[in-house]
This record gives sequence, C-alpha cells and structure tokens, in this order.
Amino acid sequence: MAKIGYARVSTKGQNDDSQVDELTAYGCDKLFIDHGISGKHAARPELDAALEYMREGDVLVITRLSRAMRSLRHLLELAEQLRERGIGLVVLKQSIDTTTPTGRLVFHILGAIDEFQRELIVEGTREGLEAARARGRVGGGRNKLTPAQAKEVRKMRAEGRRPREVMELFGISRATLYRYADKGGTAQQA
Repeated sequence: MAKIGYARVSTKGQNDDSQVDELTAYGCDKLFIDHGISGKHAARPELDAALEYMREGDVLVITRLSRAMRSLRHLLELAEQLRERGIGLVVLKQSIDTTTPTGRLVFHILGAIDEFQRELIVEGTREGLEAARARGRVGGGRNKLTPAQAKEVRKMRAEGRRPREVMELFGISRATLYRYADKGGTAQQA
C-alpha cells in the first residue's frame, strides 16, 4: 500500500510548501503537484498522473477537499473512481478517510459544503459586478490611448506604417494596436 500525495496551488506565485510539508509528515511515498491551476479548471495534469500511477490498495492523500475538486460533481466522480479501483482517499485538514464508513459520510457532507461555499462566492461576485454596471461602471482595463491618439494610430496604420513602429511610438502592445487600429474605435468598443 502506497500513500500518494497530491497538492495544487492556484497561481504561479503561490507557495506549495505547507501542503508538501503536511503530505510528507503524513508519510506520503510520492508527491504530485500542480502549479498555477485554478480550482475551476478541468485540466490537472499532475492529479491525472497521480491517478494513473496508483494501484489497488493505495491511498490518495490531499490536504483539503478543495485541492482536488472543481465541483461537487467532480468530487463525487473522483471518489467513485477511487472506490471502484480500490483506492482510498485521505483528506488531512478535514480528517476524512474514505476507507471507513464514517469517513465516506463525512467526505460527502464536506464536499457539498465546499461547493456551496464556492457558489456563494461566485454569486456575491456576480451581484457586485451587476451593481457596478447599474452605476455605470464597466469592468476591464482603462483605455491605453486617448481618442486623439487612437485616431492617429488608425491614420498611421492606414498609411501603411509598420506595426512595430506604431507600437514603439505609443508604448502599446501588438494586441492593443490591433484593437484600436483594425477595429476602428476605442478599445472598449472593439
């Protein structure tokens, strides 16, 4: 029986040390770590690699349910896949061990609570954005160029000036150049 640890950090700048320390202290034989992967994204190459590596009788060890799940549905699918393959799941922070009946019950309850919490955050964010829009504020970055500069960019491009030359002159990226020049308006209209 091998203990296989899995850790995930959402952004490149985040540090995985605390997860690695906990998994190592638990006695994990091998660790798989995904870096820079948000919880909502489906692709988790290291989790997939860990699952492929594991054999019947092994135990997948994570620090929190949120490290391995995207949604309650995904969590339940993962739990079922592990159960069918004879692989246990241990969640250190929530004291879950699916090799026991009580652990399986706690696992399902906490998974539902985690998803509920995530949905509340999403709902609050959506409400905040709607309230801002109702007050005339729009998301996104500020325009990089004034209307006069945008007109000049369009004129220079129409005259056949090279993109690099225009980009350097106005201090803008290629994407910004094309947003202004080729769409014929401000960046927000593009």
